[in-house]
Amino acid sequence: MIKELTKAEEQIMLILWEMGEALVKDVIEKMNEPKPAYNTVSTVIRVLEGKGFVDHKAIGNTHIYFPIIKETDYKRFALDKVMSNYFENSYESLVSFLVKEKSMGTEELNEIIQLAEKLKKDK
Repeated sequence: MIKELTKAEEQIMLILWEMGEALVKDVIEKMNEPKPAYNTVSTVIRVLEGKGFVDHKAIGNTHIYFPIIKETDYKRFALDKVMSNYFENSYESLVSFLVKEKSMGTEELNEIIQLAEKLKKDK
């Protein structure tokens, strides 16, 4: 079962999903300033490994880390959580919120409808 990520874990996972695999130093290079300490990133990656998000392959003393949970699977989990916690599992409530809070216009709504119809046909 997928677990929720902390902000720090999510930041590292986004980098690993983008890169496919990386050394700790590669992850740090992709992070914004101020960059965290090597030991901090290494610890978070080991926590991610314990949560079942990441695995590694050892080459000598070096560990190359790679995601074992797909980004799309985590997106689905995160969206389901938001939908149940904030929108009572109602896409109508979600769209209503987007229209009101994000000033979504008719053109954008029509694009979403067209995309939804296309995705239904492609199933």
